[in-house]
Amino acid sequence: MSETLRDPREVIREEPLMNQPILRALRGGPLTIPQIADRIGYPAREVLIWVMGMRRYGHVVELPEADDDGYYGYAAAHEGAL
Repeated sequence: MSETLRDPREVIREEPLMNQPILRALRGGPLTIPQIADRIGYPAREVLIWVMGMRRYGHVVELPEADDDGYYGYAAAHEGAL
């Protein structure tokens, strides 16, 4: 059975609520989208939307190099962010 996709507008509305859980996940160092999704318990496709919003507003930064699987890592933009 396939997982039901949520309306993207619903996912986008949750972005402000997800900033803190994502920043907590990044406390231990940079993570990829799938790693963040695993840590906070949400689908990677939703985490991608939230992280891109956070990147746009300067809460996270994208690392310059992709890992062996082609995923870029993300880190909190400010030390001690939370």
